[in-house]
Amino acid sequence: MRTTTSSPRDDDVTAARTTRADGFPGGPAAGPADGPAARSRRASLPGDPQAAAAARRFVRATFADWAGRQLTGAEGLTDRLADEAELLVSELVTNAVVHAGTTVELRCRLDPEAGRDGGAEPYRGRNGEPYEAVHREAAATGAGADGASGPGIVIEVSDHHPTQPVRARAESAASENGGHGLQLISAVAESWGVTYRRAMKTVWFRLPVGGADGAGWPEPEFTLDHQLLQCELRAAELLAPAPRRAARPEPGSGRADNGALSFLAEASDLLSGQLDADQVAALAAQLIVPRLAEWCAVWLYDGDSGAPGRGIAQAGDEQRLAGVWHTSESRIDALRTALEKQPPELPGGGASGSATGVVPWPWPYEPGGYGPGGAALACPLVAGGRRLGTLLLGRGGLPHFPDEAVGLIEDLCRRVARAVATARAYSRQERISQVLQRRLLPRGRAQVPGVESAVVYEPREGAWAGGDFWDLFDAGDGRWCFALGDVCGSGPEAAAVTGLARPVLRLLARDGFGVAAVLDRLNKTMAREAADSVAAVAAAVAAAGAGAEAPVEIREEGEQARFLSLLYGEIVPYPGGSGGARCTLASAGHPLPLVLGTDGAVRVVAAPQMLLGVVEDAAYVSESFDLCPGETLLCVTDGVTERRSGRRLFDDEDGLATALAAGAGLGATALADHIRSTVHAFGPTPPDDDLALLVLQASGPGVS
Repeated sequence: MRTTTSSPRDDDVTAARTTRADGFPGGPAAGPADGPAARSRRASLPGDPQAAAAARRFVRATFADWAGRQLTGAEGLTDRLADEAELLVSELVTNAVVHAGTTVELRCRLDPEAGRDGGAEPYRGRNGEPYEAVHREAAATGAGADGASGPGIVIEVSDHHPTQPVRARAESAASENGGHGLQLISAVAESWGVTYRRAMKTVWFRLPVGGADGAGWPEPEFTLDHQLLQCELRAAELLAPAPRRAARPEPGSGRADNGALSFLAEASDLLSGQLDADQVAALAAQLIVPRLAEWCAVWLYDGDSGAPGRGIAQAGDEQRLAGVWHTSESRIDALRTALEKQPPELPGGGASGSATGVVPWPWPYEPGGYGPGGAALACPLVAGGRRLGTLLLGRGGLPHFPDEAVGLIEDLCRRVARAVATARAYSRQERISQVLQRRLLPRGRAQVPGVESAVVYEPREGAWAGGDFWDLFDAGDGRWCFALGDVCGSGPEAAAVTGLARPVLRLLARDGFGVAAVLDRLNKTMAREAADSVAAVAAAVAAAGAGAEAPVEIREEGEQARFLSLLYGEIVPYPGGSGGARCTLASAGHPLPLVLGTDGAVRVVAAPQMLLGVVEDAAYVSESFDLCPGETLLCVTDGVTERRSGRRLFDDEDGLATALAAGAGLGATALADHIRSTVHAFGPTPPDDDLALLVLQASGPGVS
């Protein structure tokens, strides 16, 4: 952004001035210390996406410069006024960049006296006719000397545009009316207008400025604050995402109602995406401030369910302050300290005894606060008949909140309570999932003498528990057993099979059964369970078809026994530290294991056999081989071999063997990472299945 000096135009008087290193006004201007030149600042912004941010910084710096130089009228510049000016300037600059894409001229002027018209021409259209805008009433009532009510600031945003035919310019003007910039100005500014010149369009607006002692502002009244609240609800409607309406209502009709509906819709969308109760509390406070209140605080009960029964807390239950927000961030800590001294207690819920009613609340004493206080409300957060917390909010300068605002706050609190309940339910489910996940997987893997091992295990994205599992354990008598399994399906049913298979494998192995015998027994167990499930479903269906009066329990398909693919084996290191080991294994419907030799060649070391649980009398056989020093055994699940990229699978054309050969010379851990990264890089999206692999690498002589 750069600052410029322009020649006088109409009553536009600017002069050269010094600037800071960031390009914003910083030093005194030439001319009188409190003259027109000192009160007017210009900036030229490039027509790029950074223009809006630069404009906001320029406005804030200009306000600070005026206040620092103690110009007449600058004593009334407040943070609230700066926020409003930044909002309007940001919208106008954004619109100018989108529609014109040229350099944007920004001008700020401080008017110390009433009766100034903003330095703009009458509100006219590009074709010279009265501007046909939906907010003409705002221009008619505020775009002139009579519209100014006291000291104020005038801001102009101008963009350059090429000369166009009259009809094309009129159509362009009509198309720009659908933006939010002019609508926001009509809702917030005291007066405003649009001026078209041959190659430039200027939008100006005026915001009133109050004096240090309140001069220029009416005495604080409920009516004024009520209108201000209605105005901010209107701004909330304009900023909230809402479908475009076919026809606009009459000016002033239903603005607050429409704004409230849009605000609640936006709040629901934002709150529903939060899965942590504390994040819900923080977001709720920021949604309320500054749209509905000057400050907001949210208390939550610790625990899974909150306080039971018509909003009445149990003895010993305590609320904690989960979120605090204030329009002035520098006052958040002081407000938090003041509120923490006395958590809200609403034993009867609301004034009428309702568990969800809003009740007036004493304005908190804040040592660093200012002003006479205002109106505050407390609203219990209740969902499903349980009190989850309390929301407090306050707005300065109000004797009490208007009825429209109270109704909106109650509706918003119900949404906040439901979001908190949903987040807590998700947190409970997540904790349960984590506990089960830890129980389904081994707490560690055994160290096999002379054999280095590595494991990669990744449940698919979003899965609460994976259907894949692995194990490597000491079976006694100098034997170490390993397993890599995959339950057909996913979810809790698959996890239940996993929870059964791994303990059974360990029990049978430690009882001395060999590889083939372990698979035989596990297969019979799973096949019988599957047959029992099918018989139970058939009997239930038959009973239902016969018109049985007694209730019949019919199992869903997901509750039936699942099939299991399993690679299971045992490894016996050679004695005397000579290196290498004897390996015996069998594959039941599982991707076949591969061995990477010291010469870089890859070979398959098992034959395919039937899935476990399909046929009860299936007989399984095992195969034995030597894992020589330096050789590596790789076992994977189908989450690796069936990783997709379009129509291609990772293991098409021996892709897994190729990836394994490319890792020749790597240790077990490095090789596992290599296979994992290769699988992830194979497709543009994350894997849609569980991913597990086990690497066993025989060390050389004398290495343990």
